[in-house]
Parts: sequence; C-alpha cells; structure tokens
Amino acid sequence: MMQEGFFLFFSILFVAHTTYGDVSYSFPEEMKRGSVIGNIAKDLGLNVNRLSSRKARIDTEGNRKRYCDINLNTGELTVAERIDREGLCGKKASCVLNQELVLENPLELRRISLLVQDINDNNPFFGKGVIDMEISESAVKGKRFLLEEANDADIGQHSVQSYSIQDNEYFHLSVQSNSLGEKYAEIILNKELDREQQKDLTLILTAVDGGTPPRSGTVAIHVTVLDANDNAPVFSQAVYKVSLPENSPLDTVVVTVSATDADEGQNGDVTYEFSHVMEGFKQLFYLDRKTGVISIKGPVDFEEETTFNLRIIAKDGSGLTSYSNVIISISDINDNSPILIVKSLNSPIPENALPGTEVGIINVQDRDSENNGQVRCSIQQNVPFKLVPSIKNYYSLVTTGELDRELLSDYNITIAATDEGSPPLSSTKNIHLTVADVNDNPPAFQEQSYRAHVQENNKPGSSICSVSATDPDWRQNGTVVYSLLSSDVTGAQLARDNGSPPLSSNVTVSVFITDENDNSPQILYPSPEGNSFMTEMVPKAAQARSLVSKVIAVDADSGQNAWLSYHIIKATDPGLFTIGIHSGEIRTQRDISESDSMKQNLIVSVRDNGQPSLSATCALYLLISDNLAEVPELKDMSRDESSSKLTFYLIIALVSVSTFFLTFIIIILAVRFCRRRKPRLLFDGAVAIPSAYLPPNYAEVEGAGTLRSTYNYDAYLTTGSRTSDFKFVRSYNEGTLTADLTLKKRKPRLLFDGAVAIPSAYLPPNYAEVEGAGTLRSTYNYDAYLTTGSRTSDFKFVRSYNEGTLTADLTLKNTQSSVDDLEGLDAEMSDSFQALF
Repeated sequence: MMQEGFFLFFSILFVAHTTYGDVSYSFPEEMKRGSVIGNIAKDLGLNVNRLSSRKARIDTEGNRKRYCDINLNTGELTVAERIDREGLCGKKASCVLNQELVLENPLELRRISLLVQDINDNNPFFGKGVIDMEISESAVKGKRFLLEEANDADIGQHSVQSYSIQDNEYFHLSVQSNSLGEKYAEIILNKELDREQQKDLTLILTAVDGGTPPRSGTVAIHVTVLDANDNAPVFSQAVYKVSLPENSPLDTVVVTVSATDADEGQNGDVTYEFSHVMEGFKQLFYLDRKTGVISIKGPVDFEEETTFNLRIIAKDGSGLTSYSNVIISISDINDNSPILIVKSLNSPIPENALPGTEVGIINVQDRDSENNGQVRCSIQQNVPFKLVPSIKNYYSLVTTGELDRELLSDYNITIAATDEGSPPLSSTKNIHLTVADVNDNPPAFQEQSYRAHVQENNKPGSSICSVSATDPDWRQNGTVVYSLLSSDVTGAQLARDNGSPPLSSNVTVSVFITDENDNSPQILYPSPEGNSFMTEMVPKAAQARSLVSKVIAVDADSGQNAWLSYHIIKATDPGLFTIGIHSGEIRTQRDISESDSMKQNLIVSVRDNGQPSLSATCALYLLISDNLAEVPELKDMSRDESSSKLTFYLIIALVSVSTFFLTFIIIILAVRFCRRRKPRLLFDGAVAIPSAYLPPNYAEVEGAGTLRSTYNYDAYLTTGSRTSDFKFVRSYNEGTLTADLTLKKRKPRLLFDGAVAIPSAYLPPNYAEVEGAGTLRSTYNYDAYLTTGSRTSDFKFVRSYNEGTLTADLTLKNTQSSVDDLEGLDAEMSDSFQALF
C-alpha cells in the first residue's frame, strides 16, 4: 500500500501541454471514484465561471466508457469509473485513454490524453500448479532445461524480474531474457541423475516481480528421471508474424507453427499449447495440439484489438519444451458505418434567431481507420440550416436564413454521413427542431374600419357592432384582448395581445346614432306656456302681405325629424291672416277693413316631419288698432277697478262703519300720495329688460329667425309696470337700431326719465338681432304702454315707428309725450275715485 501511495503522489504532478491546446495527464490506475486528476480549467486557461453556461462536458470516441468527468464548479478533472490498466491495455507498454472536453458558445474541443500508469497490483503466477519434467539419466552435467514462464499482468518493473529455486544437489537456476525483454528461467544440471538412486524429485520455483514491496508466485517442478532423451523440440521460427483481415470467417487458418525433435519414438513426438495467453485471446483463436495450426475461433475486430501476441509452447514426449511467439496483425476493412451523435441541440429555437445562429452540435464517428474512417456530412432537405465543419469530427448546425413560426413551426432535418471506404458506407440521423414563438405579429383586424348605426334611446348593454382581430402568434402571444379608448387619444390601443412586450393595433369604429323623433318642437316665440298676456298691435292701414308677427320654434331632433311646418289651426277670422309654412311668418292675406274685429286670436300649430309627427301649439293675440287708447278694455279699466274697490269698502262699512271709516280714509290718502310722488314718471333710471324674453343660447343675428334687426319699435308702459312684460306693438322705419341695441329716448311718447332694458326673452337662443335674422327687425322702434297697476303685469310694445333708434344698451329712453299721456290717465282715474265716494 505504501508503494501505491507513492505513485499516486508522483503521477498527479505530471501534466504535459501540447502546442495545440490539448492536455495530457499521467496518473496511476485504480484511483477511487471522485479522485482529482488535475484542474483542467486552470491548465487550459478556461474561465471557471463560464463552464456551466458553455455546457462543458467530457466526451469519448466511439462507444468507449467515459472514465473521467469535470467539476463545473471548480474545473477539476475527476475519476468517473474504475481504471484498470491491465484490463484496458493488457501488456502494452503505454496505456493511453483519449477523452475530449467539449465546450459550446462557441463550440470548442480540447483533447485530453490520460496516461494510465501501472501499479504493482498483480502477483506473478504460473499457468499450472505443477510443472512436470522428464529428464534422461544420460543427461550430462551442465545441460540446460527451459522452464515454463511465470506470468505477471503488470508491466515494466512490476512484471517478473527474477526467479529462484529451492536449494538442491542436482540443479541450479539461470535467469535469461528473450527478444521481447521478458525474463525466463532455465535449470542447469549440476550432478548427473541416477534413476536407480532417485526416480523423481520435486523443486519449488519462485517468480518475483520488481515492485516495492515485491510480489511473488511459486510453482512446483516435478522431475521424473528417464532412461534416455537427449533433445528438446526446436521451432522453425522464433517469431511468427502474420496479417489477418478483420471479420475473417471462422476456422480460417491464421498460421501453422512447427517444431521438430531429433529424438526418435515417443521422445520425438511434439505437441503444442498456448503459454500464458490472455483468456480473451483463447476465445478468438484455436491451436491444434498435434499439427500446430492456429485458426479463428471467434470474431476478430480491428476496432477492438489491432495486434495479438500469442506465446506457443512445443513439448516432446519426455517433457522437454521450447517457446515461440506468434504476432498477428489485424488489417482494417470498411465494416463500420459512420455514427452521427447529437452532442447538443437547442430546441425550440426562437423564430427571431439571426442567420448563423448555432442550434446544434453534431459529432461524427467512424471506427474504421484511414480512408475508411473519413466521413462527409450533408443535409438532405432544402431547409434554412446548414452544417459547418468545426473541429475534428464535429459539425455545427447553424441557421442560414430567417425563421417564421407562423409559416413553419417545426423542421425534420435529415443529416447523412458517408465514409470514403470502398464500397462507401453511410448512415442518416433525423433531427426534429421546433421553432419557438416570438411575439412578432401585432393583432390584425379583419376590416380596415368599422361602421355601425345605432338607434338613439336604445337600452344600455345593447350590442352595437362586433370587431374581430386575429394574431398568428402562439398561445399567450396570440391571445387578443380588446379595449376601447376615446377617439381623441393618439395611438389608442384597441386590440392588444398578451405577449411580452405586448403588441397592439388600432381600428376606427364609426358609430352613427340614428335620430329618433323623440322631441316635440319647442316654440321660442310667443311664449308657449300661455300664462303671459302678450298682444301684437296691427295697424289699421296694414295692407295685404304685411308682416304682423312671427312664430319661432326649434326642434332638438335632426334631419327630417327637425323639419318644421307652421299651421294656423284656429283664427277669429280665418281669411284675414296666413302663416308661412316653413318660415312661421304671420302676414295679412288682404287689406285690413273697418269691419274687421279689433281683437284677433290665432292658434298656431308647429309640427315636425317625423314619423309619427310631433307638434306644439301657441296662441297669438292681435289688436287691430293704431292707438292703445282706442281699446275699450283699457278705457274702462279705471272704472272697473274703482267699482271693485267700492264694493269691497261698502261691505266693510256695513260690518263696522265707525271702526274702519277712519282707516279707509287713511288708505285712500296714502294711495293718492304714492300716485303723486312721481306724478308723470314711472322710473328714474333704467328698467332691466326681462331675460325670459330671450330664448336660451340664441343671438339676434340676421337670418336666425328672431325679430328682425331692421325694425325699430316704440315701447309703451302703463302706471306700475316696473316688473311687467312689454311688447313691441307698432313698427316703423324712421330710425335705426344701433350696435348697442338700446332704444334712444324721444321727446314725445316716453313715460319715464330713465332707460328700460329690452327683455331678452324676445330674442331666441343663439340668435343675434341682425338684419334678416327672422325676428322683429332692429330698425323698428316701439312705444311701450303700461296700464294702471301693472307693476307685476306684462308689458308690451304696441306701436312702432322709425323716428328714433334702439341702442346697444337695450334701454328705452323716456319721452315727454308719454309722460303727459300717463298724467291724463291718472287724472281721470282720480276723478272717478272721488266721484265714487
């Protein structure tokens, strides 16, 4: 055991490098599994941290075992299998195991030569337990007798180095070396034998090897003394050399050995046998004991063993022997097809792999030699791959073009390997490669754009339309998710896949809302509620086709559902007025006559063009008069009011005349005092025009359909009309309506000293008071009349003329004549009141 430890220490220190980057290690046989042979990463200058990523591994040639392995963490080369030098190499002087270190990314091959050193682990042994010898008593002193050799599986110094024999009086030992350097022993006769004194004797022969400590083996030599036998057999050749093709048929004669013996009779009969031949060799060759013919007994394979060394013994009848060697050289024939081995395969390969990407490593092996072992490889199909020779017997399988999984998702590649033997042998290997999907295709819509029509007022959740997008990618890369974003977002994602990163595409979906006739016409002028008393003044001198008023209406619907038509459905005098079916303008059909009733009431219906049609109605009150004072209702107003109050006070007086008389007098005085506080003026400042008369979101613009801006109007107000409505009742074209939209004051017919704002309700929404707008024309001025007690009543413009202008501040300036008219009316009412009491 001490000897083995010494060789282990010595051998590991021996590391040899070649100029080509290969490395060789010398180490003793029989090392334990896991024992470190050397640090191959350090010896080859490899980065230990990249061994795993480069898939470092140990490969072997052919079908031989892998006797070593690499530790990817440390880079150490370790023993993987039991290494028995005698079992691997027999009697060969040098035992070398060739291994290969393969690295990928990039592909790299390093050859490793493992020189297995012999250790003294075998004892010398003899083929037999007893060596039988027959020596004639006539043998002379000094005669030599060859002994059977001892066999030691070890080589070199560990093989048999010496022999020794038991001390005796007849023989001494002589050790010799043959042409192969092998030790053999002879016994030399020291004293003549006498058969009558001793018929036989036994000697102990010991064979000793050169190991430290040495090992030995013994055998007994049994010597039988005969009467006469002087000659040993002699071979015709000391060494027989023959060449034998591998795979030769059984019973093929390899060689015939021949030995002769000069003796006659039984002593001259020679027999042959193997001496110290490996048991494996005995299974392949047969030796005829009588003829010396060596023939094939089993299959002979060049790839397993190229040379056989057979030791032959020739023995005569008396036991004398001689030796000869038969060396059989096996010649190679092309009997091995190439072998394709896939050492590495990156499958699946991403479809975006660049041309030239290595996807696999192919190793080609042919156990034949010379030309029989030269191999060419090729790919049979027209595929985007090729084989690139890399290093000895290695090919890289690389891409030659772009891959597209959507066009072809996998490839079956057939690689053919053909050697250069005669005839050539070939083999094929099928490789299945799968192309991995990459999210390289955005979803694609079936249409470039989508149009959908939806009826308004549909139920929530109703289906509008269906969009469809497809993605040819695989699994989650081809799963399409839809989202809807507002159209004002640039690059909005509508269809998106689930790849990483996700890809998306957009499509425009135009949704057209189909109008439904669900809105009735809205009458802007006159007020459709019917809770305000609005009267239009028509001059008695109005001629046929004169514009009297205009009905203004809008419809929130669109298209034909918003086409409006105007109809007079009821009139005091059906033949007096007509209305434009599309404009809503009310005009006289004929000249006004004296016989026409002063009060004219019109009911106007506004209808849309929907199916079914919706409508709205409004009432217009027209007074055919040139002066408000001509109206009988206004003349009798003061008397009716006084009579009503008188009745009220009479009832009170009947209940308690004495109690409430004084209170009644005070009230009467207070009322008269308030009336006379501003005897002829209703407002000292401006009266805001009620905004209710202006329809929402309309401006007075020419052609907008409101009162036309080219008319000016006189505005008449009555006593107490601060909060009442007013109307334009008479138009004229003597002045203009300026941009500030106000009524300039005129000396005659103005009731107050300040300005009265024009009510905005008379202007429809989004309409401006501009010439041609379809409303009351801005070039008309109007007199405003108010009646007694009209603080909370509506007021109207009842007479128009063109002697002044309506300014932009929308106010009515006062005139002295209007103040005088009010004073006269007030005086009449006061006189009537006094007469009552």
